[in-house]
Amino acid sequence: MHIVVVVPTYNNAQTLQTVLDRLWDNTHDIMVVNDGSTDETLQLLHHYPHPINIVTYPENRGKGYALVRGFREAKMLGYDHVITIDSDGQHYPEDLPVFLRKASELNCPTIIVGSRELEHENKSRGAIFATRLANFWFAFQTWQYLPDTQSGYRLYPLHHLHGLNLITSRYEAELELLVFAAWHGVAIDTVPIRVYYPPKEERVTHFRPGLDFARIFVLNTILFFVSIFFGWWMMGWKRLKSH
Repeated sequence: MHIVVVVPTYNNAQTLQTVLDRLWDNTHDIMVVNDGSTDETLQLLHHYPHPINIVTYPENRGKGYALVRGFREAKMLGYDHVITIDSDGQHYPEDLPVFLRKASELNCPTIIVGSRELEHENKSRGAIFATRLANFWFAFQTWQYLPDTQSGYRLYPLHHLHGLNLITSRYEAELELLVFAAWHGVAIDTVPIRVYYPPKEERVTHFRPGLDFARIFVLNTILFFVSIFFGWWMMGWKRLKSH
């Protein structure tokens, strides 16, 4: 597999340098998508001592937009797989081999989702509820269960992603990527990963509870009806053909 690690980032300059340094110890195929940051992110990237791919644009467009830009740039550069990792320092770059080992064990193109420990003393009750709710809707929409549909630490087979033109621009995009893949018969698996949840006073988040929960609610309402009239039929047809 020809893999690049894609790091979407927005105003995480205080943690980005450390994330990149730790990634560099594990791989030299790194791409940072600067999603219109207004802090020192761009200066940091331009002065980073190691060669990395940089995608940048002036206005914040959201994580979903950043991911799609990263996927398309990775394809243009000849990569066939992408591992996505957040830039806030919660993920462990040292867990990259966990994804590679899992991928080597599989016999078909598979999206591999890093599954975090949800019951953590520093993880907010709201975040735990949101993850469990998303897991429920994903199971309803795709006939399969994942323990952590909200994890941003994932391996994607680039040539088996579907609906990129339909992906919304914000946090809910990562759920859409999984749902669209499942409807088209792409395998999805999980691996356990470590996660660091900083204390509340140290936490940097761009999640807007009211607006982003509303967007997730609207998305799942739409996917509910699309799954009934399209997704379930597509999955049934794919399974019938495979037999």
